[in-house]
Amino acid sequence: MTIADWLLERMAETAERDALIVGDRPCSYRELLDRARDWRDRLHGCGVRPGEVVWLEGDYGPGTCAALLALIAGGAIVVPWSPGLPERDAEWMELAEAGVSLHPDGEGWRVQKYGRTARHELLRELAGAGRPGLVLFTSGSTGTPKAIVHDFGRLLAKYRRRREALRTLSLLLFDHIGGINTLLHTLANGGTLVCPAGRAPQNVAAAIERHRVELLPATPSFLQLLLMTEAHRRFDLSTLKIVTYGTEVMHDGTLEKLLNAFPGVSFRQTYGLSELGILRVRPCGPGSLWMQVGGEGIETRIVDGLLHIRSDSAMLGYLNAPNPFDPDGWFNTQDEVVVSGDAIRIVGRRSEIVNVGGLKVHPLDVEEVLLRMPQIADAVVSGRPHPLLGQVPEAVVNVREEIGAAELKRQIREFCRGKLERHQVPVYVAVRREPLHTERFKKIRHRGGLS
Repeated sequence: MTIADWLLERMAETAERDALIVGDRPCSYRELLDRARDWRDRLHGCGVRPGEVVWLEGDYGPGTCAALLALIAGGAIVVPWSPGLPERDAEWMELAEAGVSLHPDGEGWRVQKYGRTARHELLRELAGAGRPGLVLFTSGSTGTPKAIVHDFGRLLAKYRRRREALRTLSLLLFDHIGGINTLLHTLANGGTLVCPAGRAPQNVAAAIERHRVELLPATPSFLQLLLMTEAHRRFDLSTLKIVTYGTEVMHDGTLEKLLNAFPGVSFRQTYGLSELGILRVRPCGPGSLWMQVGGEGIETRIVDGLLHIRSDSAMLGYLNAPNPFDPDGWFNTQDEVVVSGDAIRIVGRRSEIVNVGGLKVHPLDVEEVLLRMPQIADAVVSGRPHPLLGQVPEAVVNVREEIGAAELKRQIREFCRGKLERHQVPVYVAVRREPLHTERFKKIRHRGGLS
């Protein structure tokens, strides 16, 4: 018996149902399980043993998903990697101590061995216990990414409880904790994962229409882009029942627009971190940004305005950074919150708050106002160093029509009068043509990423 046997047995119960739809090609649960067995035989033949760190490159195709299942069942430590991400594969592969890599190669797959043995104590701990593992990377947008190590068995445990089987779209990337969550949740419940031809709003909307998608896990940045491009008006999205959103803070104004655009859809906030997994959340009413984070195996507390979490599904630690847990197992999320009774609202990362001469400016508050301006399609606010005040707000924006930065700055000052305090008004304004989000549909808040 392996840790993944219960999942494979449950998948066999819905053998004739579509597990995946990639483009227009369906893949049944039976085919996916057959492919997973083929992968186990191939990996064994290649000398891939339990406890080996395996780099798995791909998206949500049948081959990639089957390889993931085979690796989990075989007790490997998996490092998922989405193709087309920054060309630092070799560096990050070495950081993860990967001894084997699996790469798509035309119609087939290439298995490559490096003769590298995992030496880090966390990887050796998993291998010694015969438990499968998962290595994920933080974004690394401001430096070397952190390599996060999970016990895959702990992550899988929370999918045992049966939930509704839905046709779900795969927007979040394969190497993102939210993407892994979407895949495992879908397979554990006999749902169908629909993989669009691309992740642009028109591709996503087309896939929702064609394959009658019911659940869309997304990010606020993607949903704002969906509204901005009006793709929801060009395609029939009436089959959508639920849209979940997480990974970053949602603006009140954006949520209000979404509720108006999709009156029959339930919008549900999610909360999770790569270090903790995706946690159960209870929203405080339809359209509310207030929530309760908790449930079985999860504890929360607020310390100095920051959310701390203790969870059964927490990572084991980092490969290249100190242990972030306190002696009692609490993890400081660095997310600043406001509290009302037993509910919280996330207002943003403390590191993203702009300190103007000792006065706090929350980027979210400024962005809310800027996004009300008809000229502005998207906006990101961050702190820019200032010799006297320490920092001042800087706004980087996408505009709907061509306008000079100087004129836009004047219009912003005029529009913000009476809506923001003086220290909250952006001192610097930059107009950009390129998107203000990453390939993971998360806002780029550091200045280096937009310069």
